[in-house]
Amino acid sequence: MKTTVLRASLLALAVGLLSGCATTEQLAEVKAIAEKAQATANTGVSKADAAAAAAADAMEAARRAESAAQAAQACCNEQKSRLDRALEDIMKK
Repeated sequence: MKTTVLRASLLALAVGLLSGCATTEQLAEVKAIAEKAQATANTGVSKADAAAAAAADAMEAARRAESAAQAAQACCNEQKSRLDRALEDIMKK
């Protein structure tokens, strides 16, 4: 992303220089555009990093929830087996 912004800025500068003598004002304008583009790219990178961290946290929470659900299911299955055996014992009597 940064290289794209940098290339675009350099291209704009080159076009400005080739189209005639660039004034200091024009160079300052191109520099301001490049700096703004760089700031936007930096903000995008920061937001992407924050989103990746949030996604990693959500994945870890999902794994913990899945583990808890599996443990609860195992407990439920064990209790069902006990009740089935108890019912069989009662039916035999």
